[in-house]
Amino acid sequence: MLATIILNCLIITSAVLVHYELLNRTSNLLVKYVSTSRFAIVIILLMSLCAHAIEVWLFAAGYYFMMQHGGFGNLTGAFDGSLLDCAYFSFTTYTSLGFGDIAPIGNLRFLAGLEALTGLVLITWTASFIFIEMQKHWNR
Repeated sequence: MLATIILNCLIITSAVLVHYELLNRTSNLLVKYVSTSRFAIVIILLMSLCAHAIEVWLFAAGYYFMMQHGGFGNLTGAFDGSLLDCAYFSFTTYTSLGFGDIAPIGNLRFLAGLEALTGLVLITWTASFIFIEMQKHWNR
């Protein structure tokens, strides 16, 4: 169980740091190089989507690693054991979409629950960031 907690903390910390860095760099990029509001909004949205995609793949890699190294549980259902299926499960969990065709068993359930919570927080953070940046650029 300790190994599960440590891996979960590492994955979540990595996702938060990726998110922070990409939003911070996006903000700095806008200040230095972007002069038109339309272009700024497009850059913000693309960088935000990239951040979320990287975070989902971090969780997918975590699922894959934990399944390959045993003792952490497995994913069941329409799952063939591939990294791509881990990414699919991660996308549905991160966004809280949860189709239910793949389900975690064992200690992977903890990572799935934490991923849903992390996704909620990071998506909300992105929405706040976009709102603030849109106010800056649309008030010019």
